[in-house]
Amino acid sequence: MEATEAKTVRERTEDLEYEMLSPLAAKSREARRKEPMEECPFRTKFQRDRDRILHSKSFRRLKHKTQVYIVAGDHYRTRMTHSLEVSQISRTIARGLRLNEDLVEAIALGHDVGHTPFGHAGEAAMDELTGHFCHNEQSLRVVEFLEKGGQGLNLTMEVKDGIVNHTGDRQPRTLEGCIVKTADRIAYLSHDYDDSLRAGLLTADDLPSDVRQRFGETTSQMITGMVSDMIEASMGQGDILQSAEGKRVMNVFRDFMFERIYHSDVLAHEREQAKFVLRQLYEHYLAHFDELPKEFAARESYWGRKQTVTDYVAGLTDSYAVQLFNEIFMPPVGLMVH
Repeated sequence: MEATEAKTVRERTEDLEYEMLSPLAAKSREARRKEPMEECPFRTKFQRDRDRILHSKSFRRLKHKTQVYIVAGDHYRTRMTHSLEVSQISRTIARGLRLNEDLVEAIALGHDVGHTPFGHAGEAAMDELTGHFCHNEQSLRVVEFLEKGGQGLNLTMEVKDGIVNHTGDRQPRTLEGCIVKTADRIAYLSHDYDDSLRAGLLTADDLPSDVRQRFGETTSQMITGMVSDMIEASMGQGDILQSAEGKRVMNVFRDFMFERIYHSDVLAHEREQAKFVLRQLYEHYLAHFDELPKEFAARESYWGRKQTVTDYVAGLTDSYAVQLFNEIFMPPVGLMVH
């Protein structure tokens, strides 16, 4: 009998997915890319997607993009730490339900790579300026067309679907994508609440009693409570669910955070400053297109001027947006002349 050719590490991992994961889990062997490519001997397709996102420029820029607080300090969340936290929460849920951890990790790490500077204030500004801007759609655009000098990352369809559908009305096609959609909310509610305590904008006594009784009042208790609720409600159901009470209380928590923090008067001035900076930069580069970096200016013939300026301004970090604003609009008062 002829000896069977030895399997690669990747092939053995793919075999284990069928043995150990739920029949409902996405299997990396079945994943497809827009452009076929030679397989890695060690990593599955989803593991490879995770690595491509992790090593991308757009992911690295997330460390200098606001989560909630524009001028805060070293201990406040950024878009990067938020993405890492969503990844951890998603993997815990996926493992509890025997779904594909590598897929949820890739989606979670990539879900915000198209986010604007200055958090949701920046997103609102870009939406007003362009007529339509959603960070989830821009995240898909980044991985599909803008990364690697315009080549894109050639991610699997499952990862791209999870990224673009992590927010909004549409549901992801995979259960793994559905996990990230809710894990994103778990992460930002619990961690933005924690940052709000640190900033002195909330106290523990402000937390609605329903939230405290159901999920606790510390970040750890909240995450554990919401994750446990999801795993228990979803077990054996063929869907990613929350209990009726868990979902109701999460919505109470969300309404509280929107009223007291996200749309609060205390942060209104910061939000308007952020919008003003992006508005000025956007209009400046539309009028002075030749001042864009060459790699962006070269895209005009393909994407058009408006889309190219949108891609550039949306991709800026908070600090670089402010630096550009100062260079373009502020007189060099105080600079030493030699």
